[in-house]
Amino acid sequence: MQLDEIYQATIDKWGEDAQYDQAVEECAELIAALKHYRRGKIDRQAVISELADVRLMLGQLSWMFGQQQVDEAVRNKLEKLDRL
Repeated sequence: MQLDEIYQATIDKWGEDAQYDQAVEECAELIAALKHYRRGKIDRQAVISELADVRLMLGQLSWMFGQQQVDEAVRNKLEKLDRL
């Protein structure tokens, strides 16, 4: 199954609002994992797992909002970072 098909299937099954909520939840879990990692409560693999969840949600959100527009925004921000 292609990414587009997977992303569309998730929208068909749960709807856009649920996917927005899921993205927020995954980001919150990554935040918590990073805090726990810094305190030595979890290992790198736990952080990597949360990063994978967030990366998947970012892929879906980029697809939902328009990959080209997101790519352009990323390029603009990289150019700004390069100037700094």
